Amino acid sequence: MELNPLTAVSPIDGRYAGKTAALRNYFSEFALIKNRTRVEIEYLIALGRLGLKQLGTIENPESLRSIYKDFTTEDAQRVKDIEKTTNHDVKAVEYFIKEKLESSGLGRIKEFVHFGLTSQDINNTAFPLALKEAMEEVVCPEMERIINELETRAEEWKDIPMLAHTHGQPASPTRLGKEIEVFVSRLKEQYSQLRAIPMPAKFGGATGNMNAHKVAFPETDWKTFADDFVKGLGMKRSHPTTQIEHYDNLAAIFDAFRRFNTILIDLCRDFWTYISMEYFKQKIVKGEVGSSAMPHKVNPIDFENAEGNLGMADAVFTHLSMKLPVSRLQRDLTDSTVIRNIGVPLAHSMIAYGSLLKGLGKLLLNEDALRNDLENNWAVVAEAIQTILRRESYPNPYEALKALTRTGEHISRESMARFINSLEVSDAVKAELRAITPMNYTGL
Repeated sequence: MELNPLTAVSPIDGRYAGKTAALRNYFSEFALIKNRTRVEIEYLIALGRLGLKQLGTIENPESLRSIYKDFTTEDAQRVKDIEKTTNHDVKAVEYFIKEKLESSGLGRIKEFVHFGLTSQDINNTAFPLALKEAMEEVVCPEMERIINELETRAEEWKDIPMLAHTHGQPASPTRLGKEIEVFVSRLKEQYSQLRAIPMPAKFGGATGNMNAHKVAFPETDWKTFADDFVKGLGMKRSHPTTQIEHYDNLAAIFDAFRRFNTILIDLCRDFWTYISMEYFKQKIVKGEVGSSAMPHKVNPIDFENAEGNLGMADAVFTHLSMKLPVSRLQRDLTDSTVIRNIGVPLAHSMIAYGSLLKGLGKLLLNEDALRNDLENNWAVVAEAIQTILRRESYPNPYEALKALTRTGEHISRESMARFINSLEVSDAVKAELRAITPMNYTGL
């Protein structure tokens, strides 16, 4: 069966292929092979700048860079064909590059390809490099779009009074814009922490000590060379390490993504609930069907889709952050298959971000519903009244309001007015109390 969006096993490459296609440039098998080739070539070019007598100067580094810049699916297939013999994916890349050097007349330098390295120097540089660039070019702009969209809504709704619900019960009124601003603040904080984590890369030879480099060229400052090489790729070299990256900072990145996504789950559930309370209606899209049986329905499917995919993303982020930092002694191979999946939670996140933005774009504020809810819940100003009575040293004000509001009878504008009129306080205080309504008791 031919692989296409209709035959793919994963919905990432199937149902949602259009929403995740941009990530193929970073996390597909093709992209991984290309990135490994890129790291090997850039390493060879960096060696050429050291003035090593046996290597000499690389006169035209751009001709070498063309090996990965012009990388084709045919090149990737050639690497896979070599791998059938080597049974080692990184060694296959090395042999592929050597073939390219031979065919271009640079066979004399081919033994400096992968010189002194182990496969994890390539993998633990190629994978974080892919993550770094995917974040910068694809994922983070979507995260910023969500924050900006919510900021716009918070400003738009900043003066809209709304009944708060704590424990699902009517509570002191708030403002819709302020409740959205809570999410903006939370998301900004986690996004800032995410962007502050250095992108780690391991580059240090078979067991992290650059043994082979030192024995071959003992006079060269290999630690500085490795630091500068990784820095030149926009990352920070982890040192000291074992054979592999210890993944602690990579785990921190995954945890930061998970925290950001968890806040969005919270947001999706709140908007879902507001829609069910009719605080929002949703724009009707011509041709869309809400239910196969009930023609009237306009379901909050975008927020539900976002919540489901955020949960999938967070589950994989959790496994990545808990598994990758754990390795037996100087290394085992359990990280090898796991790290190949770093694109999976990012793909589910991208699906979720797109659905969330679509859902936000369909919201229609129903101010009548918000006003009616406030008008039907005059009991929520009891906090305000008892607090002013406390200020005036009125006897047992909390208990007086408790007795009023817990009779089981509905508290209306009129019953609250009668209660205020019965209080033995000055006319000025009564006027102050009468001025408090569920619509204006919204705090700072």
